[in-house]
Amino acid sequence: MKKRLKALFKSIPGLAIKIPEIAKRLEVYEEFQIEAMKAALFDLVEEGFLARVGKRYKLNSGGLIKKLIGTLSITEGGYGFVVLEDKSMQDVFIPSRYIGTAFNGDTVEVSLLAKKRGKNIEGQIVDIVKRNKEEVVGILEKNKSFYFVVPDDVKFHRDIYIPKGKLNGAKPGEKVVVSNITWETPELNPEGVVKEILGKAGAYDTEIASLAREFNLPYSFPDHVISEADRIPSEIPAEEIENRLDLRSKNIVTIDPEDAKDFDDAVSIESLENGNYSVGIHIADVSHYVKQNSPLDKEALRRGNSVYFVGKVIPMLPENLSNGICSLKPFEDRLAFSVIAEMTESGKVVSYEIAKTIINSKRRFTYEEAQEVLDTGKGDFANELLMLNKIARNLRETRMKSGSINFISPEIKFRLDEEGIPVEITKKELKESNNLIEEYMLLANQVVSKHVGGVRRKVKPNFVYRVHDLPDQEKIVEFANFVKTLGYSFNPNAANKTKEFQKLLNNIKGKAEEDLVNEVAIRSMAKAVYSVQNIGHYGLGFKYYSHFTSPIRRYPDLVAHRLLFHYLQTGTDDIYGYNELEEICDHASATERNAVNAERASVKIKQMEYLEKHVGEDFRGVISGVTNFGIFVELIDSLAEGLIRLRDLNDDFYVFDEKSYSLNGRRTQNRYRLGDKVTVRLIRVDIEKREMDFLLLDENN
Repeated sequence: MKKRLKALFKSIPGLAIKIPEIAKRLEVYEEFQIEAMKAALFDLVEEGFLARVGKRYKLNSGGLIKKLIGTLSITEGGYGFVVLEDKSMQDVFIPSRYIGTAFNGDTVEVSLLAKKRGKNIEGQIVDIVKRNKEEVVGILEKNKSFYFVVPDDVKFHRDIYIPKGKLNGAKPGEKVVVSNITWETPELNPEGVVKEILGKAGAYDTEIASLAREFNLPYSFPDHVISEADRIPSEIPAEEIENRLDLRSKNIVTIDPEDAKDFDDAVSIESLENGNYSVGIHIADVSHYVKQNSPLDKEALRRGNSVYFVGKVIPMLPENLSNGICSLKPFEDRLAFSVIAEMTESGKVVSYEIAKTIINSKRRFTYEEAQEVLDTGKGDFANELLMLNKIARNLRETRMKSGSINFISPEIKFRLDEEGIPVEITKKELKESNNLIEEYMLLANQVVSKHVGGVRRKVKPNFVYRVHDLPDQEKIVEFANFVKTLGYSFNPNAANKTKEFQKLLNNIKGKAEEDLVNEVAIRSMAKAVYSVQNIGHYGLGFKYYSHFTSPIRRYPDLVAHRLLFHYLQTGTDDIYGYNELEEICDHASATERNAVNAERASVKIKQMEYLEKHVGEDFRGVISGVTNFGIFVELIDSLAEGLIRLRDLNDDFYVFDEKSYSLNGRRTQNRYRLGDKVTVRLIRVDIEKREMDFLLLDENN
């Protein structure tokens, strides 16, 4: 009993709880057990392990309690959660009144309160350990004689007061960068200084620059990095060609989106005399140009990845590399790192070679052009594309049978006018040409990962893996409950959950709720990250997997190229130490998450710019979230999400039922559930706050 009590109180340091709560947490219900528990509590107090405060017990503060430090995440509802550094502890719920002077993303110290909110212990912020942002981007506004900046980041929950003498020439309506932010008391607003004027709010370049600032993305390259890039010759020296496998005579092609400017992968295929095929996956050899620890390399590491805003890219490498000498442009000699596999028609890899090569792409296909060849069987390199597609289909079928989950994240594309204003939104269609390229990229990533990680050595070489952990069982149960409300079945206790996922995804294919279920399913999974420790990739069902195929836009791929080439030459692993690689992996995982959030914000802003012209119109949508303050609806055509506020559901008094993800009317018995299809009217678009409001329409009218 004493061991169980010690484990309990170590898991809730700082929390003082009464005997009934202790008994409940330990699942102690019999009278003789409770008496034994009381005796053990008495002993632990006598020993100094516990302290008694009135009728409550808590861990003794005599050097046993560590400070509870974590990162604050503020929701759009104004409350927050602190994700603690101690991963053995749950997130702490912070009511809005206890957030104090902390901002979203700040590293904070919390104290725990003797109550729970749902599954989380409630707490309050007692100290700011480190600010997340030194600068904030927003629009300068004036109210009577006061100037203030409304932050672009909606989670930055207070306007910033700007004294008249600190405007630095900025005028109301301009997008500005605010620095030197101080906030002493929650009763007053934070105060800051205008550091930089980005331009008129709403202008395309201004909004891109402000988004980059909001997410701490380096927008322009330092002069010394540009200088190094400019010194790289555009011609390939003859001696370099002699050291490479020359594939310039091969029919190598690229297949990319229509608006792509950097082409970092190409494919080829040719028949062999034994009836098999030689399949080439050719990746831009960025590591030849970007040397380890050079200014270019350090800047690429700092960025971690390219960021793709709507209509604009913030690249990881300067343009004369990313769109120039490294890009596998048609009819131009380019250096590549190639995986050349002998494969059967069924997709089995018989053997492979990994080599530095020189290639010359014979055709730049868009996905649409390649698809037309696949549909008609006619056009440039039709034989090659058809055979590549046949093998890709078999690769995909084998992958699915082996437990790979085919999650589909719905995406949209915009058509912009010359001012960068969206004039059309359409859903991206994934066709066979997309799947063709995906399968060969997955194959190359597997081959290089297994080549390094699958070697039989006591000490395996260091490498950068792309890993995906098993899903949390609690989240899987929640997901199963969610799909049950939609009328689908999912067994959270199935021995093979990947097959359960795939069966469900097949059942919802083509249904209105398909996008929503895919999105919730992805949220229920662990996040894929970079790691030196290979634990496999659960979602893909691969034991070995890395990122190798996009070194122009992802730093881990560039590192994988360096390590792989080093091992091919020497077999040793001395160019990166384990700890150094671990830091690179953690940093790249963080910059990737930040880029995803920035790209989502870019999409959301463009969706709102488009829908701003359609206020008052009606749309079909799917309920994507249900809360105690309203219903979130995702529009079917544009995937834009807005809120039906509870106050606008004025036909009844609605009660939020967390278990069934629904709002229920007491009088009318109306029920609005996650996944329900609804018709809504757009009544408000606020791009500054990134909010849209809908009105629910009566479907009977």
